[in-house]
Amino acid sequence: MLLLLLLLGALVLLASSSAFQALLSRFLSATGPLVAEHPFWGAVLFVLLSALSAMLAFFSSAVLVPVAIHTWGELVCVLLLWLGWILGGACAYGLARFWGRPVVRRLVSSDLLARYEERISRHSTWGLVLLFQLAVPSELPGYVLGLARYGLRRYLAILALAELPYAVGTIYLGSSLLARRTLVLLGLGALGILFSAWALHTLRRRLGP
Repeated sequence: MLLLLLLLGALVLLASSSAFQALLSRFLSATGPLVAEHPFWGAVLFVLLSALSAMLAFFSSAVLVPVAIHTWGELVCVLLLWLGWILGGACAYGLARFWGRPVVRRLVSSDLLARYEERISRHSTWGLVLLFQLAVPSELPGYVLGLARYGLRRYLAILALAELPYAVGTIYLGSSLLARRTLVLLGLGALGILFSAWALHTLRRRLGP
């Protein structure tokens, strides 16, 4: 939560910085036409990088969000980001289910994996798994549920439902950054942090000590 608050503060400062906005404008002017010339492959690349960010804790596609918004607009970006995160979650699930724990331990924290493996199983309720997906970093649930052999169709439905509000929030944060709407940026960011904190607190209460 502290990291998210610091990140939000940094975004607000950047949104109000003329120097950053000038740098961002030059960056968009350089990359926008290139993506516009290859819209299909640009969209495919954005989806694939979004999927990778949903599988690896140290990788993020956030830097591409302003370029995507500038090129395709908010609605298309929400759909592309959402699709990428669903694809990434499905790939994480598949890796865990078919390749097992030795591969997963190379991709996520062993301590986190062990903590949730003990409490999330193939018999966990739909509501608990949804809360799990909402509360923890997006790369973790796919691995845990794949190892638990949780039902694929149920997992994909939960994944799609849980990632949609985060996709909408991410794109509108990026849009607010581009438009220098600092109050909107601050409000959306605070709402997202509060929602994540509530989900994590509720999950901990449900799982117990």
